[in-house]
Amino acid sequence: MRRSRSSLRVPCRTAGFVAAGLCLTAVLLFALPHASDAFSPERVGFSIRFKDTVTDHSVIGAFVLPGESLEIEIVDSGDGAYAFDAPDGRTSRGTASSWTWTAPSDTGLYPLTITGSPSGDTVTVNVFVMVPAGEVESEHLNGYRIGTYPSRPYKGMAIYLPPAGFIEVTERTVDTLVSPHFTLGQFLCKQEGGYPKYVVLRERLLIKLEGLIQKLNDRGYLCETLSIMSGYRTPYYNRAIGNVTYSQHVYGGAADVFIDERPCDGVMDDLNGDGIINRDDAAMVCDVVDGLCGESWYDDEYAGGLGSYEQNSAHGPFLHIDVRGFRARW
Repeated sequence: MRRSRSSLRVPCRTAGFVAAGLCLTAVLLFALPHASDAFSPERVGFSIRFKDTVTDHSVIGAFVLPGESLEIEIVDSGDGAYAFDAPDGRTSRGTASSWTWTAPSDTGLYPLTITGSPSGDTVTVNVFVMVPAGEVESEHLNGYRIGTYPSRPYKGMAIYLPPAGFIEVTERTVDTLVSPHFTLGQFLCKQEGGYPKYVVLRERLLIKLEGLIQKLNDRGYLCETLSIMSGYRTPYYNRAIGNVTYSQHVYGGAADVFIDERPCDGVMDDLNGDGIINRDDAAMVCDVVDGLCGESWYDDEYAGGLGSYEQNSAHGPFLHIDVRGFRARW
């Protein structure tokens, strides 16, 4: 039975971002005898395609500019019938299984739903209309410091072009699901500042992370989400911490993650059961990531960087995962 999205627990986040009591559900989940009994991948009986993304997850984020058109198509629709609901924006029908939705001029969150009949399966596309990058003035956007992107992409690759817009995150939208097991707020930059905040996020990163947690659960590593130690970084913050200029974090295509469920304490779990939490535990997750390339949904666009890191005085062990479009390992 598929779990209702309303029952998705609050993710266990790294120390300093989690309040007392948030780990209760994680403790209860680990009392269950088998990971497969607790985890649901939240997939439906059909797939949708938009931009360069194909997914059969029950919820997915999409990021567009004001007035931009988003074409959504049912993949392998078979004999089913589909209903498309968009309370805002403008919708035009293409075929019996495709639509073009044009975003409003106002930024913000605009949920779209596609429902299959007779199954009743529903996909929610949480579309965020972004603030255009041209509204950044003196490195700031509505008081939030963005910094400056390099004027030339790394080796001319499109993946390193400056973002066209920024997703505005408010107290109302911070906990919005952008995939079944991840919220928008998990990817926020760690720099200080109040709302609104801004983030860049690639849809393909979400699909890859969802594929990873499903594979982890299949292998017996129970996790309802991954703790994201570092998701998006503004160029300003990235420079302040001394990271490389063309980090995939700056372009919304990377996440530094670890499993933090047993117990939920802000550091990587002891996955190999040797009584020591170190880089060996992160390496076990890296092995699962490498195994994704054999999945039917995986293609060259999901290829990317992968590295495991030791613990230090500031954090526990973790792994870096990205969707740069070509293989890199460290």
